[in-house]
Amino acid sequence: MTAAGAIGGSPAAGTGAAGLSARHREWLAGYLFVAPDALGLLVFVAGPMLLSLTLGFFSVSGFGTYQFVGLANYRRMLADPLFLDSFRVTVTYVVALVPGLYVTGLGLALLVQRKMALVGLFRTLFFLPHMVSLVVVGLVWQVVLLEKIGIVNRMMASLGIGSVSWLGHPDLALATIIFVSIWFLMGYYMVIFLAGLEDIPREYYEAAKIDGAGSLATFFNVTLPLLKPTSFFILLVSTVAAVAGFQTFDLIYVMTKGGPANATTLVIYYIYEQAFQFNEYGYAAALASTVVVALVALTGLLFLLTRGGRFDHG
Repeated sequence: MTAAGAIGGSPAAGTGAAGLSARHREWLAGYLFVAPDALGLLVFVAGPMLLSLTLGFFSVSGFGTYQFVGLANYRRMLADPLFLDSFRVTVTYVVALVPGLYVTGLGLALLVQRKMALVGLFRTLFFLPHMVSLVVVGLVWQVVLLEKIGIVNRMMASLGIGSVSWLGHPDLALATIIFVSIWFLMGYYMVIFLAGLEDIPREYYEAAKIDGAGSLATFFNVTLPLLKPTSFFILLVSTVAAVAGFQTFDLIYVMTKGGPANATTLVIYYIYEQAFQFNEYGYAAALASTVVVALVALTGLLFLLTRGGRFDHG
């Protein structure tokens, strides 16, 4: 009997039919599971991004005519007052929306985490707006905020307050869009915060209670530090979504069309106008490429400032 037979197996024992070890089979299975997502990202994300970056160097008529113009589209962008104004509006929107979503999402999560009657109903009601189409949300709020005859203005009139043009006044339109956006999204971020809160071990709170810490001290010294990974995720996702306009375009398109006086024209809406209203596809591609680069830089900055959401357990 050979040495291999003496130990009860062949020389290929521990390997698969194709001669792969168990570790290599696990790696292969992992790559096969990831492959569909990776392929989808390459085809539907990386491909369009590369095409947009390439088109930014061309003047495209929309009828198959391509003319190489080099950096002309980017020089035009830097001198375009409407784009610069849309950039300013976008910065204002992001600066107001992201903290608003963080505060409301965390506040609602802390509220519905408590043991109280009908807590499941409250969680459902807070999350319910996120289940409705943004187009429907925009139409409903447009009716609610109508000047003079809308529900809000009627309530204000009953209190002796004059009618307000919430969507027709340049100083109020953007604030109204931000309010509706927070109302629509806060339930979604509430759920994420709630998952983070439930993941915090109860021992930390018991130790804080033994040490005599009050509610505020416990919140700032226990809850917030241990929520750092969740906070990082929410800040990252909400910032990227706000800059890119993923969850705002529908609201602006339905409620204001970028007006009044371009007061609600975010960069994403300005890109839409250039591409699909004025057929400036090359210029729109240059604008979109700039937004992508800005998002990558912003994501890297958030990672640097928060160390990727890591924290010390010590």
